[in-house]
Amino acid sequence: MMKLKNVDYSLYLVTDRGLARGRSTFEIVSAAVNGGATVVQLREKACSTLEFIQQALSIKALLKTRNIPLIINDRVDVAQAVAADGVHLGQTDMPLETARGILGDRMIIGISAESPADAIAAEKGGADYLGVSPIYGTPTKTDTAPALGLEGLREIRKAVRLPLVGIGGLKRDNVAEVIRSGADGVAVVSAIVAADDPEVAARELKQVIREARRA
Repeated sequence: MMKLKNVDYSLYLVTDRGLARGRSTFEIVSAAVNGGATVVQLREKACSTLEFIQQALSIKALLKTRNIPLIINDRVDVAQAVAADGVHLGQTDMPLETARGILGDRMIIGISAESPADAIAAEKGGADYLGVSPIYGTPTKTDTAPALGLEGLREIRKAVRLPLVGIGGLKRDNVAEVIRSGADGVAVVSAIVAADDPEVAARELKQVIREARRA
């Protein structure tokens, strides 16, 4: 298990096999971490529980050698089964209090926040970080709230002290402004998963993030 307080959220990859252009999730993750991804969230909406667990175990083994945390999207049972580093929950998933009751303090719990009220409630409830979403409109998720924009991100930054990861429509030409508006990291899907070369895409994103943090 990772030390929960020492997580680098700067470049947070969220997987999506539908965007992978025929490449395996393992292949994409491997390339992304070679390029500098610092957290990986395995998101599977359509596969069987068995396949989800098998895939999570193989990716966990890869990430463990790099000390990179594996976060499971939605599925507390899968996170437990593979002893992942954490789970990420949306506003309509298992309640934070219930998940914390099951997992205790041994796993990171990230919560999607679509408003300052969501963010404040998650911080009070003991979340470890927030996925602030969506910053911009995105085709990879169709069930999201209206885009918050940078102003919405800045409002959430003022409201809470937790690490913030911006997500939603993020790519190389807009991640710097998200970091400068108060995010500790950016979560990307298609910018890496659908890239011609996921490793190069991750490396370029990481460089932009690094420069934005310095500025």
